[in-house]
Amino acid sequence: MTKKLIILSKTLIIFIFFALCNNFCFSQNITSQNSFWEKVRFGGGIGLGFTNGGFNGSISPSAIYDVNTYFSAGVGLSVNYAKYDANKFLAYGGSIVTFYNPIPLLQLSAEIEQLRVNESNALFENDYWSPALFLGAGYRSNNVTFGIRYDVLYDDNKSIYANAWMPFVRVYF
Repeated sequence: MTKKLIILSKTLIIFIFFALCNNFCFSQNITSQNSFWEKVRFGGGIGLGFTNGGFNGSISPSAIYDVNTYFSAGVGLSVNYAKYDANKFLAYGGSIVTFYNPIPLLQLSAEIEQLRVNESNALFENDYWSPALFLGAGYRSNNVTFGIRYDVLYDDNKSIYANAWMPFVRVYF
């Protein structure tokens, strides 16, 4: 698990590096102090996952900063609920999100999420931390993106998500 986490962390760092390089190539001059807030958008996403005997739902409000027309980055909060057979999970935490739009209709994303998980069933209760690294792609139209993301750190025994693949809808204003 540790080698996998190191490799995935390096992959995310490389993704962010190239996105930032793109930012410096295409960025515009800031003309006023208020221009920062003009580039901040609020919104977030919802997610649903289904498998045999399982369900996962999440809501993730966030704020992003549009560095330029290609790259955005921000922070978010997340609340997740999952139920698999007799097991119930409630998870809450935060995330760092990055979006890259190579063309207007396509949005690529990377998100690091750290959740505190409260797990319970009839026999026990358990609290632990659960990391996730999502890589995703979606169709973007104006303020809305529909897509799918994959948790590369997915662990069958610890993850709150029903499986590693999760469809999403993001909306930012």
